[in-house]
Amino acid sequence: MKQYILYIQLLFISTSYISYRRISNLFRLIFSYFLSLAGFDKIKNRTPFFISVEASNFCNLRCPECPVGLNQSPRPVEATFDELRYRKLIDELKSTLFHVIFYFQGEPFLHRNLSGLIKYAHDARIYTSTSTNGHFLNDETAKSIVLSGLDKLIVSIDGSTQDVYQKYRIGGNLQKAIDGIKSVVKWKKELNSVTPLIEIQFIVFKTNEHQMKEMKLLAKSLEANKLTFKTAQLYDFENGNELLTTIDKYARYRKGNNGKYQIKSSLPNHCQRLWGGAVVNTQGEVLPCCFDKGSEFSFGNINEHSFAKNWQSKKASEFRGKILQNRKQFEMCRNCTSR
Repeated sequence: MKQYILYIQLLFISTSYISYRRISNLFRLIFSYFLSLAGFDKIKNRTPFFISVEASNFCNLRCPECPVGLNQSPRPVEATFDELRYRKLIDELKSTLFHVIFYFQGEPFLHRNLSGLIKYAHDARIYTSTSTNGHFLNDETAKSIVLSGLDKLIVSIDGSTQDVYQKYRIGGNLQKAIDGIKSVVKWKKELNSVTPLIEIQFIVFKTNEHQMKEMKLLAKSLEANKLTFKTAQLYDFENGNELLTTIDKYARYRKGNNGKYQIKSSLPNHCQRLWGGAVVNTQGEVLPCCFDKGSEFSFGNINEHSFAKNWQSKKASEFRGKILQNRKQFEMCRNCTSR
């Protein structure tokens, strides 16, 4: 029954953001996608259905499968997204944009005014979500996030006890994340707000798979709206990995006949994400998707040209064309499950 209530809530929240221009743009994007599959490049005069805005490119934790946690990020300086640049971006896209995701590499709550960014999009009637490790959800921040109109909050908790949790969330404190969720739930009740819907995300590793049942109990006790068990993206997996789960359902990789591990996805030569959305990092670079961790395939920069000009550029068109020809040529795609 609780799951059905969640679906009804999601439907109600989502429909409140629907407009003729957004629906029209969505259908045109779908049409453009299928035309591209047939060999016709028709992304011109379209804008994305969703974008990811990198609120912050640094983090307080050192997760071993994260480029930021491993200090492998190519950015020389810690940075947060400039607020004036952000408002200009939203103003450009707000008539057709449906969803803004405040997350890419770093911890979004390290942006000093994340709630202000969210509210600006919310006031433009755009659906908003973010993903966090939960360490900065103190009482004040929790209240501001509820007041901002945030629709969905994902909190990553990969263990029901501190000793297991910290095996991946290195430098993390499980109790802080739990207290953060409690603060958000408290302020939702105080302010009589349905949102943000709270999703706890549990990445399944070999080190924590034995705590999945306990995690269900914890999520229920915290009054989270949803618990998601997610497959782990690993960078060094061909020869196996100590984090690789033994539960096949939650393993992104399988062992091939040659004894090497490979991604389960067949990696077809197409990807809907490239026609539906994009990422904008803290430097203003327009990236094809969230798998471009090193910002290798930038379509351009919003500090120099409009988002639309970058997203519809020759460089972007050529990249999409290469995906349709041979997706496996890109290393970042070889670790992706999207179709």
